[in-house]
Amino acid sequence: MLLHDVVDCSATIRSTRSRLAKIAALADLLAGSTPTEIPLVVDYLSGELPQGKVGVGYALVYGVEVPAAAEASLTLALVDATFTELAGLSGPGSQARRRESLTNLLAAATATEQSFLRDLILGELRQGASAGIMEEAVARAADVPVGLVRRAAMVTGDLAAIAGTALTDGAKGLGSYGLELFSPLRPMLAQTAADTSAALEKTGPAGVEYKIDGARIQVHRKEGEVRVYTRNLRDITDWIPEVVEAAAGLEVESVILDGEAIALDEDGRPRPFQVTMSRFGRQLDVERMRHEIPLVAFFFDCLHLNGHDLIDEPAVRRAESLSAAVPEQLLARRVETADPARAEALFEEALAAGHEGVVVKALDAGYEAGRRGAGWVKVKPVHTLDLVVLAVEWGSGRRQGWLSNLHLGARDPASGEFVMLGKTFKGLTDDLLAWQTERFLELETQREGRTVFVRPEQVVEIAFDGVQRSSRYPGGMALRFARVKGYREDKSAQESDTVDTVRAYLGD
Repeated sequence: MLLHDVVDCSATIRSTRSRLAKIAALADLLAGSTPTEIPLVVDYLSGELPQGKVGVGYALVYGVEVPAAAEASLTLALVDATFTELAGLSGPGSQARRRESLTNLLAAATATEQSFLRDLILGELRQGASAGIMEEAVARAADVPVGLVRRAAMVTGDLAAIAGTALTDGAKGLGSYGLELFSPLRPMLAQTAADTSAALEKTGPAGVEYKIDGARIQVHRKEGEVRVYTRNLRDITDWIPEVVEAAAGLEVESVILDGEAIALDEDGRPRPFQVTMSRFGRQLDVERMRHEIPLVAFFFDCLHLNGHDLIDEPAVRRAESLSAAVPEQLLARRVETADPARAEALFEEALAAGHEGVVVKALDAGYEAGRRGAGWVKVKPVHTLDLVVLAVEWGSGRRQGWLSNLHLGARDPASGEFVMLGKTFKGLTDDLLAWQTERFLELETQREGRTVFVRPEQVVEIAFDGVQRSSRYPGGMALRFARVKGYREDKSAQESDTVDTVRAYLGD
């Protein structure tokens, strides 16, 4: 298959807002792909590289300028081989070899292919091929139920590989996938409600539990081996030995647990989120740091226990397994109720204990890995959103020389683009100003006057008082009294909040 075919499909799905049209275009391309091409098509049109980072940054991608090829001849196989070569280069002279390899690749590409490749390398390819749309396209191309595709992708976290299985082995192949110990899956996420009554209206009878403002962890244990993963599936076992020790002490043969790691003060109250994150990402002086900023694990879900997968079980059954496997001191505080008054009482209790609020979880809900499932609804007293920084303005006065005023964007799932919602310079300490100046200069794409535009990669947690209609910004909405709560190094831009989540705050 030629890269040209993938680029054409990308243009087609970018040019339409019709979900059905996107699915049809993707399905047609997948149906005409060979088994080795299928994973590449899925990854490329999802804006990802199978190799991950290939050691090529913005300066090199746009520093290489070569005339475009007159005709399309570049194959997917050659593109993939080049990316593999780039990812493997290291040591003296590697930068020169990267330039040579990238130059050869771009010289073989047409103008539109060059643009596609540059965006793909930098992670800036956004054409509206969301995971949900891609799953439906795979199901259509393979003529299998979309539920089978979604479940297999959920437990593996690898939609490209699942697509290959679906189109070669069909429903039987997809049915063979289950949870694997030490193969982490993306965590389930929660929707938002204004209060506990509204949350219970969505869920019905629910488990209401403390929302702990820590770092999301997933713990896998089989016999004597323990591994700990972040929400982005990074293995951090060696960085948080106290969590490993807690998991090693459980009286189980095998288990997969979902939870949070958090730093507490001497009174057992949560320390500021940034303190937890400063320890969570610390790779050096681990023994010293575990005593200075010890982490405590609290678990709230059990996905596997003693050889049995629980991901398809209702939440009430998973809660029973969790209680059987984990001692009470390691469990998030929880009650089961359909009574708004009792849910509100736990909410107030959580706040008094220094936690963020509560998460209301439907008793019959399955675990929707990697999705913001309707069965989980979070309630917090201060509204917060995880947004993406689109640009930053140079400060003035006392902030002269620092990048200060942030341009904030929410993700549009339909287009894959980010929609600006407003600006803020509030809540920034001198340390944050210094950090973000260095960070955003690394992400810079262009400048206009005092504004530095950046690649939309950095997620920031924003507290706000409400959302109002506004013609000032493209999304027709603006945040009221937005202020920075902290940067989320544990989240990618694709995990940021959507315009639909923001729009829900309008109350229409």
